[in-house]
Amino acid sequence: MYLTKEVKEEIFTKHGKSATDTGTSEGQIALFTFRINHLTEHLKKNRKDYNTERSLVKLVGKRRSLLDYLKKTDITRYRAIIKELGIRK
Repeated sequence: MYLTKEVKEEIFTKHGKSATDTGTSEGQIALFTFRINHLTEHLKKNRKDYNTERSLVKLVGKRRSLLDYLKKTDITRYRAIIKELGIRK
């Protein structure tokens, strides 16, 4: 499994408030970004895996909506997470 408990805790401690606080927008965006990067690498090897492609598109949509929410509520946190994760719009 590529996403173990330790990896999740590391992501949430780095981008969220704590390892157990999984509800922050920044933590969820970072987790979605990790999963998106993993699925993108998988699709480079397996071009005809359409189920993975569909789930990748859904994840990108979820991340986009969280980023839009964060942009509406707090623009400084939005800019910080964009810069930290290297996401481009």
